[in-house]
Amino acid sequence: MEGAQDHSIRCIVKLGGAAITRKHELECVDEEKLSITCRQLRQSMSLNCSLPVSMDWSRDIEAPNPPEPLDLQGKNVDTERFIIVHGAGSFGHFQASRSNVHKGGLETALGKAGFVATRISVTRLNHIIVRALASEGIPAVGVSPFCAGWSTRSRALEQHNVSMVKEILDSKLIPVLHGDAVFDSTQGCTILSGDVVLRKLAQDLKPLHAVFLTDVPGVYDRPPSDKDAVLLEEIEVHRDGSWIITRPGSLSLKTGVETEAAAHDTTGGMATKISEAAIIAMSGVDVFIVEAGTPHALEAFRSSSRYELSNAWIGTIVRAVS
Repeated sequence: MEGAQDHSIRCIVKLGGAAITRKHELECVDEEKLSITCRQLRQSMSLNCSLPVSMDWSRDIEAPNPPEPLDLQGKNVDTERFIIVHGAGSFGHFQASRSNVHKGGLETALGKAGFVATRISVTRLNHIIVRALASEGIPAVGVSPFCAGWSTRSRALEQHNVSMVKEILDSKLIPVLHGDAVFDSTQGCTILSGDVVLRKLAQDLKPLHAVFLTDVPGVYDRPPSDKDAVLLEEIEVHRDGSWIITRPGSLSLKTGVETEAAAHDTTGGMATKISEAAIIAMSGVDVFIVEAGTPHALEAFRSSSRYELSNAWIGTIVRAVS
């Protein structure tokens, strides 16, 4: 039993692209949201109370010299077993939509250029996020699904590989995956959503819970920009995949919600998140959808089940019928 506990996955966290980037500005990170999120993750996964030890020894562009290696003698950098997946936000989506990479086209010059440009962009964001995590003392390691052998068929996941993720976790490091441009056996290439990556990891590795960070407090019954939008506090998923809203009670008979996505979003926006969250819940993993950079996000990281959330928590719980 002790060994099984040692190898359990505490949480899989999805950093939504809209939550950590400024989605209407090309390749622009929301540095404040990312910084707060990394600090909250360190507070949630650290197995000791010492101050963070930066693991980023790389040189900043504006710095004339690289930093001195740190004295880590006697330092403890052990963490609980978290997996982090992030979306692309304003990275990758513009390149993919302008070249239609999600529809294939590697046989054309535009398709090849779009595939390359998309991967340059999403891996750049992965590097930025890994550095931000490392600066907080989190031993983060970037993992690109394309390089790890993930691929699709007719845009649906066909092959995936979690062995590298397991090996990273067993080495007491934190894997950081992302949405990516990948090969597709039918159309040549496509975009693999970070939500799909998270869903497959959750199904295979069975974390205690999963957290989706967004740029709004949770899932609404219509676009949050609508003044009459209502936050869905709890969504109950049945074995056949259907779902109903259980809280608030006024919406309990409604079986669907209206969603919207940015024009450049090639992965389906909030509709995909709800669908993937429902599939994850069906595998027995509670999903919390919550706004990034808030105390509610920190509480979601720290709560292994919905029963540990306080009455003041604001967000959306997606769970399976028990």
